[in-house]
Amino acid sequence: MPVITEIADLKRLYRRRVPKMFYDYAESGSWTEQTFRENTSDFNDLRLRQRIAVDMSNRTTASQMVGQDVTMPVALAPVGLLGMQCADGEIKAAKAAEKFGVPFTLSTMSICSIEDVAEHTSKPFWFQVYTLKDDDYMQRLMERARAANCSALVITVDLQIMGQRHKDIKNGLSAPPKLTPSSIVNMATKVPWGLEMLQTQRRFFGNVVGHASGVSDPASLSSWIAEAFDPSLDWDRIRQLMDMWGGKVILKGILDVEDAEKAAEVGADAIIVSNHGGRQLDGALSSIRMLEPVVQAVGNKTEVWLDSGIRSGQDVLKAIALGAKGVMIGRSFVYGLGAMGEQGVTETLNVLQKELDGSMALCGRRDIADVDRDILLVPEDFSGRYA
Repeated sequence: MPVITEIADLKRLYRRRVPKMFYDYAESGSWTEQTFRENTSDFNDLRLRQRIAVDMSNRTTASQMVGQDVTMPVALAPVGLLGMQCADGEIKAAKAAEKFGVPFTLSTMSICSIEDVAEHTSKPFWFQVYTLKDDDYMQRLMERARAANCSALVITVDLQIMGQRHKDIKNGLSAPPKLTPSSIVNMATKVPWGLEMLQTQRRFFGNVVGHASGVSDPASLSSWIAEAFDPSLDWDRIRQLMDMWGGKVILKGILDVEDAEKAAEVGADAIIVSNHGGRQLDGALSSIRMLEPVVQAVGNKTEVWLDSGIRSGQDVLKAIALGAKGVMIGRSFVYGLGAMGEQGVTETLNVLQKELDGSMALCGRRDIADVDRDILLVPEDFSGRYA
């Protein structure tokens, strides 16, 4: 077994093991990919203050996210197609998260269904929905999530229309993968991945096929996706969806102070500062640059989390220092899942916690609850406030 000391180790294994179309799906952004790149690179502008002669014993990274106890303030973000990165991927990721003590969020566009994940886990997980046109389908999704004892609903609010992702289009991304000369040649080099896929029946979108109106088989899925998203989404519709759920709601995809204030007004239990991993509006600011202005705008009205760009425990620490109550990770755990399945997700979480704990200590803090802006050196022009 390879020695894993950083997320980059898992990324290298992931790239070797998973077919190109699914690697590119995770490791790409929209248009020129400027925002995708800056989501990670902008963390480098935040420097840490090393402190000495401070008691570093009895440290803890334990925290809470929307009232839920967590081993560290990190949740697994909703990521579509996990079951194509690794056979039964959603189940494996959820099991790893449960054992580690952090939340797992199941995407509507998952390969394993809500019921599949519930059957293989013992604690509540979160469920993510898009803002779709079909109210009947949305209600059925929420009923299924409630029946599975999902403890929070994550509503993705930044996907009324889809940003153009050149690699996905050129690769002909689909689940199951379309057999073309190039995809066949590439998959022929991914034998362990292929053998695992042959051993599972879960190869298409388990929450959609057989559940959404007009989608009875994988062949009818593409036309449904093209028409499913609701371009007329407004705040009244968001309120309607929140009322439809009736429980804890997290709004994902906030990247503007005015939108954050509105999200707090409608009663979101948490909001996630996110640009969809750079996969929507290319040229938008990175999530980390927009974090502090959003935190300052909403104060204590709602929890503010960060999504997009987290690749290390130091990134987690920096986000917490700028006011986030938690972060979501997507690509970081996808690397682990694609590389080593459930064990790889555990390795991802172990790496992040070790880096978070060690860096926190060297900054003179023993408890994640005591981390604040004082541990950072922040450039004056860093935040997303532009004239």
